[in-house]
Amino acid sequence: MRSLLTSLLSIVLLTVLADAQLNETDRSWNQPVEPFRIAGNVYYVGANEITSYLITTPKGHILLDSGFKETVPQIRANVAKLGFKLEDIKYLINSQAHYDHAAGLADLKRLTSARLLASVEDAKLLARGGKDDPNFGDRFLFEPVKADKTFSDGWVLKLGGTVMTANITAGHTKGCTTWTMTVGDRDKPLNVIFVCSTTAPGYTLVNNPKYPDIASDFERTFQRLRSLRVDVFLSAHASQFEMMKKIELRKKQTDTDPFIDPEGYKRYVEETEKAFRDRLAEQSKPQTCATGPHGIDANIWWGRRSR
Repeated sequence: MRSLLTSLLSIVLLTVLADAQLNETDRSWNQPVEPFRIAGNVYYVGANEITSYLITTPKGHILLDSGFKETVPQIRANVAKLGFKLEDIKYLINSQAHYDHAAGLADLKRLTSARLLASVEDAKLLARGGKDDPNFGDRFLFEPVKADKTFSDGWVLKLGGTVMTANITAGHTKGCTTWTMTVGDRDKPLNVIFVCSTTAPGYTLVNNPKYPDIASDFERTFQRLRSLRVDVFLSAHASQFEMMKKIELRKKQTDTDPFIDPEGYKRYVEETEKAFRDRLAEQSKPQTCATGPHGIDANIWWGRRSR
């Protein structure tokens, strides 16, 4: 009886997880893209909006982010197209424990036998499969996955001569991790950044009981990002660094590489910080106590009428 109940619960859970991802926006973010080398030993193997990066070394490879569960077949195919083997991936790393960047980690772990590395805070959310997210609740669930190792700010991953540093840039998630590294390209060193995210889509920034320090975490993140020197700007969403536009510009074979974009990085940080501060200011405004018809709070009443 127990095994039957367990099977039924598993079916229900898998149905919920699948339904959580099969929507129009997700599909539009998960369109295939030809894989390509970005700089040095950094390759793009993700979709048109949800990113995934392969960092290759003579001792095995590192994969940053899985995309959706449905992105995994694309990643698998893209790695092969580039001439690399999925089973040579030694480490899976993550930028943020949200389903559009982590829902495929469990599948990739099974396919590669790689070790999953995650920040202390985001490892907790990964293990819950997105459940009880401080801003999204249980809206975006995925298959839970356990990290083999957790790390804190400043931890360094070394493999085959490649060094990647974990910068905890909390706010978007509690353990949001921006990875940085230096690569050699065209006989010169380039500072590469993989920004986690600095957006707060629908977030409660003031009096958030599940994340009381969210605003101060965002403040520290923007201060940290402004201090970094960046040549190659990459992030968890392709549109944030205009990837598709840069792919087209690169086809024109000009003398300048569009992926070397320190000004684009600065602009992204400035624009998202302004959006954060505007949202924080709006939520920090004193709430009125005026009442409308039948003693209902006026803000609620007029908000309902205007829908």
